[in-house]
Amino acid sequence: MRFTPALQQGVLIKRYKRFLADITLADGTPLTIHCPNTGSMRNCLFPGEKVWFSTSANPQRKYAHTWELMSTPTGDLIGIHAGNANALAEEAIKKGVINELVGYTQLYREAKYGDENSRIDILLKGDDRPDCYVEVKSCTLLEDGQGYFPDAVSLRGQKHLRELMQMVKLGQRAVLLFVVQHSGIHCVAPAQHIDPQYAKLLKMAVLAGVEVLAYRCEISPTAIQLSQSCPVNI
Repeated sequence: MRFTPALQQGVLIKRYKRFLADITLADGTPLTIHCPNTGSMRNCLFPGEKVWFSTSANPQRKYAHTWELMSTPTGDLIGIHAGNANALAEEAIKKGVINELVGYTQLYREAKYGDENSRIDILLKGDDRPDCYVEVKSCTLLEDGQGYFPDAVSLRGQKHLRELMQMVKLGQRAVLLFVVQHSGIHCVAPAQHIDPQYAKLLKMAVLAGVEVLAYRCEISPTAIQLSQSCPVNI
């Protein structure tokens, strides 16, 4: 995923009202940009550090600029745009980067499924094989050298685990894919200390046959892409 046109750079002042962030440009000009991340962004907010943002040509947007990347005090880069995770996963599947998901001939986004009125992020179909339901999660929380998900209690995430287990029960394939959008994360685990119910359900899901994968991203101000798998400690 290349950033076209090129991203612009600023310095973070603060994030507020969930969807807004104030930054300053190199010449000192203040600017309010859209924050495309509904999570807590725990350990992802570093006032005084560099941010990169994209600019939309849509004249109808109230805030034309979108926060894309954040630099940490240790020099790591974080993909702030949680919505990019699905596009990155789709791109990686089509390019054959995710070895566990090669060989399917059809890919669908946001297909309705399950008993709890859900939509699967990616549905893969192929001849003579079960359908594959792929739920994509963006992982950005780094604590004490360990990556965690979620970064806040996630009732929606819990629901998705139940739905994936149901798909396995129906004879289909179900995959939970963590897209690691933090260059400092090399291993992912459920955040038992934040959402114990999610951690419990994830263990149940694995025992039920849900596959759990994690792939790290190569991140730069010019492009971001899934590159290699990393361990998941259930």
